[in-house]
Amino acid sequence: MNQTRLNTASIAALVFVLGLAAIAGAWVSQLVFGYVPCKLCLEQRIPYYVGLPVVLAALVAAAVGAPARLTRVLLGLAGLVFAANVYLASYHAGVEWRWWPGPVDCGGGGGPTTSTTDLMNQLNRVHVVSCTDAAFRFLGLSFAGWNAVVSLILVIASFVGALGGRRAAKPGEHRA
Repeated sequence: MNQTRLNTASIAALVFVLGLAAIAGAWVSQLVFGYVPCKLCLEQRIPYYVGLPVVLAALVAAAVGAPARLTRVLLGLAGLVFAANVYLASYHAGVEWRWWPGPVDCGGGGGPTTSTTDLMNQLNRVHVVSCTDAAFRFLGLSFAGWNAVVSLILVIASFVGALGGRRAAKPGEHRA
């Protein structure tokens, strides 16, 4: 494995591990520590569910010696996915700081009801989680704020990997 391919594979591995740690942290905070996610929190998980398999494909492509262009394209796509998450997380953090209004439908819901008794039972069990209230802050940032930071790191690393190893071709030289 040449040095450029090794660097790209290392960046892909870094992005994968950091992204996996971020989504695992979200799940641990929910399942172990009891932080119930709001609608916006759940939406911020989707880019991880899309981006991490793309990064894994880039990592595998680099490991099996696929053309370097494929690995770079996959990392670039992952960078775009994580860039969308920078937007989602920043929007949510801004809602929590009350810099702008959040979605009007940010709350809980229930399944279909067949009777008024079922409806009343569902209403008694509903716990609406507000998108405007940060459940936890560390060093002044909420979960959404930290997600924006991590996602930005993932974007930068993905694009560094996507652009890494590119150099100007010498006359008559073919680049991968």
